[in-house]
Amino acid sequence: MNEKGKKGEFLAARYLEEKGYSVIARNYHSRYGEIDLICQKDSFLIFVEVKERKTSSFVSPLEAVTVKKQEKLILTAQQYLIKENVPSYLQPRFDVVAVLESGKEQYSFCHIENAFGKGGWR
Repeated sequence: MNEKGKKGEFLAARYLEEKGYSVIARNYHSRYGEIDLICQKDSFLIFVEVKERKTSSFVSPLEAVTVKKQEKLILTAQQYLIKENVPSYLQPRFDVVAVLESGKEQYSFCHIENAFGKGGWR
């Protein structure tokens, strides 16, 4: 992962923590792919895809989460749920956090809860 991606994930984690989320894992890998952040808030276990872009980028961060990427995230999350023996009271959810750089050290965030999967955007 490049430095920009690491910074985007760090900023997204801090942003989510400020919103009351607990980050329980970072960069979880499986044979299917990687989940940037895994968080918990209330009764949800949240698998978070982080995308960072400059506000002037041609492709928005949200457009970069393609159906193929969503499928890989879902498979990786399924593996996490089985391997980590997650308590059944935690409801899995997929969120996307877009980190938008508008200037040197100036960022804004777009957080889409339940972004895809059953009942979400796809």
